[in-house]
Amino acid sequence: MNSEVDNRDLASGAGHAQPGSDERALPLAGVRVVEFVHMVMGPTCGLVLADLGAEVIKVEPTPEGDNTRRLGGSGAGYWMTYNRNKKSLAVDLKSPAGKAVIGRLLASADVMTENFRPDAMDALGLGYEQVRALKPDIIYCSMKGFLPGPYAHRAALDEVVQMMSGLAYMTGPEGRPLRAGASVNDVMGGMFGAIAILAALHERARTGQGQQVQAGLYENSAFLVAQHMMQFAVTGKPAAPMPSRVSAWAVYDVFATRDEQQVFVGVVTDSQWQAFCSAFGFDALAHEADLATNTQRVKARERLLPLIRASFSTFDKQALMDRCEHAGLPYAPIMRPHELFDDPHLVESGGLAEVTLPDGRSVKVPMLPFAMDGRRFGTRLDVPKAGSHADALLAELGFSVEEVEQMKVGGALRA
Repeated sequence: MNSEVDNRDLASGAGHAQPGSDERALPLAGVRVVEFVHMVMGPTCGLVLADLGAEVIKVEPTPEGDNTRRLGGSGAGYWMTYNRNKKSLAVDLKSPAGKAVIGRLLASADVMTENFRPDAMDALGLGYEQVRALKPDIIYCSMKGFLPGPYAHRAALDEVVQMMSGLAYMTGPEGRPLRAGASVNDVMGGMFGAIAILAALHERARTGQGQQVQAGLYENSAFLVAQHMMQFAVTGKPAAPMPSRVSAWAVYDVFATRDEQQVFVGVVTDSQWQAFCSAFGFDALAHEADLATNTQRVKARERLLPLIRASFSTFDKQALMDRCEHAGLPYAPIMRPHELFDDPHLVESGGLAEVTLPDGRSVKVPMLPFAMDGRRFGTRLDVPKAGSHADALLAELGFSVEEVEQMKVGGALRA
């Protein structure tokens, strides 16, 4: 097999419009994705593919579009975070005209994604077998709460699977299970969905065959706590929640500073221990034979930590971080998410992509957290308005101007 499969091979000649010159160089140029998704998991999958150059077409309900657009509270940022670089087509999926539009669209697609409740897509005539009849080599990605098995029928949320998997138990203090402070499983589910899609596209380039791929929230969370499962297997003792854990390292904690701030400092190797002792005036400790190894230092934590806390309390936050920086020690200020807009590394490295809020303000959001040959993947298309790409997409699919106008008047289409 030729390992240098190009994007035309991956797309298998779907027949849709070729990307512009700027997009041809992107890894997934020429791949068309149609997504029926909401909230975080499904949109994250599409975001990964879209940022990498795929043409991602978001199918939304008429007339108002995806309900995620209107979430408040902790969901107020979902829409703007996970929907850049996508096109929007707002269609009544239950109308004959809407079904005709989607049928043509899927016949031109390489990939379809969905993350609605079990059987919802089948009820709309958009289950895997139904879509495969339209496009035999389609890659069909379903992202659910659970992969097939005894729990497959259950409704799930990130919170639900964090509780079920033990992740919430590990995060909170004893007796107070606490979900992680971000949608970790939803984001991971979308990422693993994208990984499965990429693998299926690569396999299709070799075999010519499409397939259904699946990702599950619960399985994501089980994957996250696998290290704690294996800790039990190795030691015979259940893992303690993180706030009351026995750390693998002697110095690995959050410390208070003189100006009432907090800094995390870690010392995870024997060479770092020597650097730490030199930087903070603990020369006597550096030469104690019973502190030479990390295992010995962990056993001595009750003696060491009060000394370290007392020393750190004499430093202001910035002075402590400067001393750690000079010594080459791992350290971190305790930040809040909104402060990252001004983080010098994210800003100066170009790690933030620009998007436009519904009120017209321009803001920046973190890009995909990797680079390819030095390239980062930012915003080509702003976060779309509901149905904003309908006219161009339907013209490409062969619908006349008159047909499009009739669908708009009849309510089957929003533009």
